[in-house]
Amino acid sequence: MPPEFFQIDALDLAPRLLGKFLRRDNVVLRITEVEAYRPNDSACHGRFGVTPRTAPVFGPGGHAYVYLCYGLHMMLNIVADKEGVGAAVLIRSCSPVSGMETIQERRGLKTDKPVLLNGPGKVGQALGLSTEWSHHPLYSPGGLELLDGGEDVEKVMVGPRVGIDYALPEHVNALWRFAIADTPWISAPKNTLKPL
Repeated sequence: MPPEFFQIDALDLAPRLLGKFLRRDNVVLRITEVEAYRPNDSACHGRFGVTPRTAPVFGPGGHAYVYLCYGLHMMLNIVADKEGVGAAVLIRSCSPVSGMETIQERRGLKTDKPVLLNGPGKVGQALGLSTEWSHHPLYSPGGLELLDGGEDVEKVMVGPRVGIDYALPEHVNALWRFAIADTPWISAPKNTLKPL
């Protein structure tokens, strides 16, 4: 995907990421669920301005922003929009395309069920990510990259984002979570997702 693909509003980029592939080493994942985080969004890390932790989210669209959540989970975000905007799309869930043994090894879980990749921390672990991947251009070959999945996603579900109770009500209730319909490879809660 060229850099221009990413340099749009996070709310427009989020559904376009569904069905795309993330590749690192021999692991290829298909993106099945995402959440948009925008400027002036009380749930976005950019709301406090540029800090050492949030600096990557203010970079140019198409770069990775990886942060540690609760001291445990590496969360992969794809930076959206132009440099300085402060917007990103969180990768919430994926399905495996290749590299299942590596995915299972990194996850410490020997299964081929959705529990393997149905959450953002699980995706980060399956890809073997650390915060050192922040600022990495996802449109350059090698390392961690985003690839066209080859098929368009026709049916999409939308709902409110997960785990942002601290945000303002209009942001808590915004339908900025997107998932591929008819796939089991999405995170909980599933009952808040409705057809687009």
